[in-house]
Amino acid sequence: MDMLLRKTVDAIANSRYPEMSVEGRRLIEKFLIREEYPKGTIVLPEGEIANEIVFVGKGMLRQYYYKNNKDVTEHFSYEGCILMCIESLLRRVPTRLLVETLEPAVIYVFPYEDIMRLSEQNWEINMLYRKILEHSLITSQIKADSWRFETARERYNLLLKAHPEIIKRAPLVDIASYLLMTPETLSRVRASI
Repeated sequence: MDMLLRKTVDAIANSRYPEMSVEGRRLIEKFLIREEYPKGTIVLPEGEIANEIVFVGKGMLRQYYYKNNKDVTEHFSYEGCILMCIESLLRRVPTRLLVETLEPAVIYVFPYEDIMRLSEQNWEINMLYRKILEHSLITSQIKADSWRFETARERYNLLLKAHPEIIKRAPLVDIASYLLMTPETLSRVRASI
């Protein structure tokens, strides 16, 4: 029995769809594929089609893209989080994002074909999938609004409050790019707090 698998599925279900039954959670476990990667591994390269939703069991990963020859962090995921390249996954097109491990990682991949088939057969799996997509859309909107309306200090404080693990564990250069600021600006914001 993979206890990390069970803990990961429970954490994700509890955060997205806490009413999900034990039977529904155990059904998902049967379709998840465990993968392990060392730090610094590109798990999904640019130009590939994302074929799964990733449940993070251990470690930290980041999604990023290149703009003007610089990498820009789009998202961080760590224990109990989900990672997906939503456009590539849903439209079945090559992704412009890359996924990299920032720490040694254990992930569980939920293949897209299995998600679709199970969603048709099982109401709870369908509801969890819907809740995952809804959460992703809301998170994207919150991030876009933050970039548009908040100061650098407000963006940092929001990240510190919502995801202190990122502040503790991610490299400062990646945090700065995620917050759309230079490392120097991030250093000034951190020093002023």
